[in-house]
Amino acid sequence: MNEHTLAQQVVLAAVADGVRIGTAESLTAGMVSSALATVPGASAALQGGIVSYQSEVKSGVLGVDRDLLDSEGAVHADVARQMAEGARRILGADIAVSTTGVAGPEPHGGKPVGTVFIGTAGADGSDAVAYTFSGGRAEIRAQAEEAALEQLLEAIQRTTAARGQR
Repeated sequence: MNEHTLAQQVVLAAVADGVRIGTAESLTAGMVSSALATVPGASAALQGGIVSYQSEVKSGVLGVDRDLLDSEGAVHADVARQMAEGARRILGADIAVSTTGVAGPEPHGGKPVGTVFIGTAGADGSDAVAYTFSGGRAEIRAQAEEAALEQLLEAIQRTTAARGQR
């Protein structure tokens, strides 16, 4: 599935259920929110995005635990989860997605190139999924963007299903 089609699916699903979306991106540096914004009508769902490339921004803006960043580094499931929680809170979103990882060319913080975590946060809590991607820097970032859009779509579908059960 190409990213544009996936981004369209995310926007259409969010708009159909009135779900507001936010992003917090590190290794993708705005690619996810940019993909969403290319879809006509995205303004009905996309609240905004925060590029948090540096740990100081992750902690100071998004509220990621500084001790966690100091002990585990920025490439960690709990960091991704807390990034998504922070974006959801700051942007007034129903669902937020985050990306953090190592695109290369060198390992970072003891984590190998291709290690990526995608976080999501919604009314039902937050979670993070670990991925191992391969390829060069551009390929890893593109795979992370696609994975983030997939996780976002799944989170919207869960929210829609939960709303239908009330």
